[in-house]
Amino acid sequence: MPDTSALPRNPTRPVRVGRATFGGGRPIAVQSMCATRTPDLEATVRQILDLERAGADLVRIAVDGAAALPAIRDRVSANLSVDLQENYRLAAQVAPHVDKIRYNPGHLHHHEKSRPVRDKVAFLAEVAARHDCALRVGVNCGSVDPEKAGRFGADSVAEMVESALEHCALLDDLGFTRYVVSLKDSDPAKVIDANRRFAARRPEVPLHLGVTEAGLPPDGVIKTRIAFEQLVSRGIGDTIRVSLTLPNDRKGEEITVGREILGDIAAGRFRSVPENFGRRLNVISCPSCSRVENDAFVELAEKVRDLASYARDHAVTIAVMGCRVNGPGETDDADLGLWCAPTHVNLKRKAETVGAFRYEEVLTHLKIELDRLLAERRS
Repeated sequence: MPDTSALPRNPTRPVRVGRATFGGGRPIAVQSMCATRTPDLEATVRQILDLERAGADLVRIAVDGAAALPAIRDRVSANLSVDLQENYRLAAQVAPHVDKIRYNPGHLHHHEKSRPVRDKVAFLAEVAARHDCALRVGVNCGSVDPEKAGRFGADSVAEMVESALEHCALLDDLGFTRYVVSLKDSDPAKVIDANRRFAARRPEVPLHLGVTEAGLPPDGVIKTRIAFEQLVSRGIGDTIRVSLTLPNDRKGEEITVGREILGDIAAGRFRSVPENFGRRLNVISCPSCSRVENDAFVELAEKVRDLASYARDHAVTIAVMGCRVNGPGETDDADLGLWCAPTHVNLKRKAETVGAFRYEEVLTHLKIELDRLLAERRS
């Protein structure tokens, strides 16, 4: 394991998560998320153990199988986090069996829409405190609080930061301070900007860093490295996750890559950013996780990258999303977007839907749209 003791650190407060502590000058924790279906007990336990062996300080699982959590907890000793989706009330079922609960402020609006957000946050804080859990306020670019959307014009980073600050204030007012914050985007520049702005306003709050939908290696590693180099070198970041599109049996690479990046930063080994980075073909894809509704998604992402390679010198962004949770919103900003349902793939141009196609036929339609887009830009 690389020596990262020389890394600069902001003076954030310590937040205990199971047997680990984030912030407070502790070593930067490295974590990952299971890509298995949580109800598949054997596969999920096997992946948790694999990630632990790879050096994970925390393993996150999805809430798609709350009933399986007691059996999972009985069989693993890892520090566990659970990722809530739209139904925040599931926290009461999962909290007895995990060490941290992650909620997305934007998703709080999808369930019990008439109930004030403050009441929902109070419920989460009470459940977490009663069961000795930490919380993560996880703000994502593609699912920002709808009440913030558009309020800051074209400054999407401000929407993310203000949402995070609002929820920190809510938790503080409730007397619950055992939380960390994440602000994620698929664009490393926005990740850098959002976390620097937040750290300037709330320097004591531990930050979880990551580039969401970083995509397939090696591009996904490069995007993540860019963000981490610019933030960790400034003392920003207490825990990290490298989000790569990988088959289930390779998820441990996220831990290995994360530790390699931290070791390089500590040793002063920085990678230069190509001048044209961000001005060429950019294929983004979400990390393989248990929310993926068809395992063919990973293979599709690889095929999209290969098919689109002829457009490598054009500033075109193609997004391949594996689930309904983030897929619809996080493809809106891409020139071409594919979000994958169980039996079909929804193809989009920006926010406009082109159509829904079977997995085996969507690439043909993607090429048609890509050729049309390139022709329009040449004219």
